[in-house]
Amino acid sequence: MKQLTGTDASFLYMETSSSFGHVSGLSIFQKPDVEGWSAYEALRAQIEHRLPLLEPLRRRVVEVPFELDHPYWIRDPDFDLDYHLRETAVPPPGDDAQLANLVARIVGRPLDRSHPLWEAYVIEGLPDDRFAILTKVHHATVDGASGAEFMSIMFDDAPDEDLEVDDELAGIIDRWTAEPVPSAPVVLRQALTDVLRKPGKLARLQVRSLRAVGELTRNRGLVGLAEVARSFPNPRAMIGSRTPIETDVPPTVPAGTAPPTPFNGAITPHRRVAIRTASLEDVKQIKNALGATVNDVVMAVVSGALRAYLEGHDALPTNPLVAMIPVSIRTGEEEDRWTNRVSAIFAPIPTDQSDPIARVGAVHEAMDVAKDRFTLLPADVLTEYSQFAPPALATRAIRLATRLKVGDRLNPPFNLVISNVPGPRQPLYLNGAKVLHYYPVSTIVEGQGLNVTVQSYCDRLDFGLVSCRELVPDLDDLADLMLDELKTLAKAAKKHSS
Repeated sequence: MKQLTGTDASFLYMETSSSFGHVSGLSIFQKPDVEGWSAYEALRAQIEHRLPLLEPLRRRVVEVPFELDHPYWIRDPDFDLDYHLRETAVPPPGDDAQLANLVARIVGRPLDRSHPLWEAYVIEGLPDDRFAILTKVHHATVDGASGAEFMSIMFDDAPDEDLEVDDELAGIIDRWTAEPVPSAPVVLRQALTDVLRKPGKLARLQVRSLRAVGELTRNRGLVGLAEVARSFPNPRAMIGSRTPIETDVPPTVPAGTAPPTPFNGAITPHRRVAIRTASLEDVKQIKNALGATVNDVVMAVVSGALRAYLEGHDALPTNPLVAMIPVSIRTGEEEDRWTNRVSAIFAPIPTDQSDPIARVGAVHEAMDVAKDRFTLLPADVLTEYSQFAPPALATRAIRLATRLKVGDRLNPPFNLVISNVPGPRQPLYLNGAKVLHYYPVSTIVEGQGLNVTVQSYCDRLDFGLVSCRELVPDLDDLADLMLDELKTLAKAAKKHSS
């Protein structure tokens, strides 16, 4: 048995009847010109062959009785590859809207914890001899960076890759053996042993924290730490100091750190998905013309689209929206690559700026400030504190927030998640079928009914938007506004540089 880290386990604790902890990816393929070629059989053969490299596919979760400690991974004794692989299709004409609707229905269902936490769907019915593969993998297993690595392992980097001559698997022996599902007393005994070690681990972590604080520049460090502390909502204020948490009386509403929007509210299990593609070269031309980064341009495009969308709904706040931006803290030296090494920064995005060029500058400045605060303490120190959060308390708090519809009653600490993930720069293949697009399909949580994730692949940027169906029913309109904003920004940048 191997225990989940506190960060990994947190994605299990976040799950409710309306919030799900899995992340997904939608790959679009061009079928090879081979008679009788089967996408399902190609995917099955590929995964079966690569199982020695893909540990998460054959492990399942075992919960600790009474939620006394974080769960454990075991090697699933009942692993059945065919259970995880499914076939489906979109009806004619099989356009992107129909595909996105099908994906929305699939990602709006939780994964079964009695099996390894993943599924893969082969989706037929697309025009022009194309097909799609949708993967659902629990965030407890992968983050954005390891998810991209997962993709590069599962697919080939050449169209004529031979499974029998696989350099990546050369010399690797599949030593996987199943583990019996442990009884509750066995798991409890192991958990109690691990709990007894935690005081010492916590003390060592506190020493690391003090050392990190001591290494900071004196004034800047103290000010920065105070600002970081202020950026988190006060749990007591969020719950309400006069209302016992055991009751269903609505909590009092404090002033939040982000303005309210139509997509900040209690979410339902129903999802909308929208997919779009932009030219990576166009984005690079903009960033070169303005002396910015690709991420600055992406953030500015999203900000401009959100501004136009909210204006169209008579709901544009005076203050800028606040985005949570996931940040990888991988060093490349991790012993376990199939775990979460991710933190986050919080930054205002310039939805209050009407000029597209000014938005790029505002994003750049806001990100610089956010990154300075982020580096005040080592991110791995902050994330390791999650190891000591009581699971029962975390689960109870999240369920209570859902039951009380806290998202409808409190201003959010941030408005949405925006993520920009670097993907493969070279084409990938599945037994001769070329990957044309890779659309990230992330997750949403209580109070934040919108997620925008962008991933680069070869010479393009693929946008994946996910929302609560009831909060953002017109998600396609927002996705279209992002492409419109990119065109507007390209024209403005060209004029600016001439």
